[in-house]
Amino acid sequence: MSSEKQRSIIHVDAAELPEVNGTIILQGSKSISNRVLIIRALSQNSFDIHHLSSSDDTVILNKLLSSKDEILDAHHAGTTFRFLTAFAALTGREAILTGSERMQQRPVGPLVESLRQLGCRIEYLGNEGNPPLKINAHSGLKSRTVKISAEISSQFISALLLTAPVLPEGLEIHLEGSIVSLPYIRMTLKIMEYFGVEHIWEDHVIRIAHQEYKARDFVVEPDWSSASYYYAVAALSQKAGIFLPGLKKDSVQGDAAIAEIAAAFGVRTEFTAEGVHISKTGDDKTGQWFEYNFIEQPDLVQSIAVMAAGLGTTCTYTGLSTLKIKETDRIAALQKELQHFGVHLNLMPARFSKRSSIEYYLQEGKASKPDTPVCISTYNDHRMAMAFAPLALKFPLCIEDPDVVSKSYPEFWQDIRSLGFRLSEAEI
Repeated sequence: MSSEKQRSIIHVDAAELPEVNGTIILQGSKSISNRVLIIRALSQNSFDIHHLSSSDDTVILNKLLSSKDEILDAHHAGTTFRFLTAFAALTGREAILTGSERMQQRPVGPLVESLRQLGCRIEYLGNEGNPPLKINAHSGLKSRTVKISAEISSQFISALLLTAPVLPEGLEIHLEGSIVSLPYIRMTLKIMEYFGVEHIWEDHVIRIAHQEYKARDFVVEPDWSSASYYYAVAALSQKAGIFLPGLKKDSVQGDAAIAEIAAAFGVRTEFTAEGVHISKTGDDKTGQWFEYNFIEQPDLVQSIAVMAAGLGTTCTYTGLSTLKIKETDRIAALQKELQHFGVHLNLMPARFSKRSSIEYYLQEGKASKPDTPVCISTYNDHRMAMAFAPLALKFPLCIEDPDVVSKSYPEFWQDIRSLGFRLSEAEI
């Protein structure tokens, strides 16, 4: 792909494919890779990590963990920024943490406040509650108990958990409010257990005593979030048979739920010892209505929304609260781009929530080729590009800034081409 991200577009066409078949070897999970990198940096002894993610986020984190520079630039990588904030503050590393323009709009206040409760010295260098941050050395932690909101980002909690065992007295974390993206917290704790760290989780309190991480070689699972795009390909195809080696049913990744979700869209999943076979036959009949709470799998929303749009399935979604603080406001981005194809995603009136504060979104319409050519904007969001690409099975598409996929899945265009998608890049 071109090195000038903002000036390039890619044309994607697979509308005449009668059948989609192939094998896709997915890279390692970005979420798992980043957690294991932090653990290795905190361990007294090094160990090998196999099948490490090739994503920008993981490459950047790996680089910054070994950097001696005062200024650490996480670019667009939210997980990298948040994990490094706790890592630097709690281990006494002095640094200035910064990121892209969008990163400087994303919240970090709850994590900073919790670290200050513990005695860390952190200053905001821009707007209160947002990056960049200046992290100063501290003379010692003044507490082993911390309170943190669980309603904004599970990454705040995982950042604290990962560093907790190496603190002199460990850490007791009190989670306040409803927990979002719970599978990611479970993932963090499960990976920590692999490296010998025990925890106690009672109600909304997680306790981790002072312990040492035990160095053990680690193999990173293939990425289930990336697998979601191939489930969308299968759903929107006339007929499909795609093999994804290495994926497991008992994965620590919450996005493995795509296998169950996609069944509602006519996609079958067969788990084998070697990986996952996903298929669709021409006689599949999908439902006209789909409802799902994405509070535990927010990264699947875009894939499902485009899948449903291509099939004309009416959907109601809840659990979208964290989407507004991702790489872009993903709700607004979906609303705007789906409208190009005659599909509407709207927040339902408050009366539909009865006495609760739950927000319901309604998606209606079947995607059709626009009368005038449009190019899908990606808003510096890798998942916008990858989620919309499978829609090219219905009609040709144009997608802006194709290189944005490198944030999580650099090989995406190469892999989707191997399934028969026709790609051509141009400069604008």
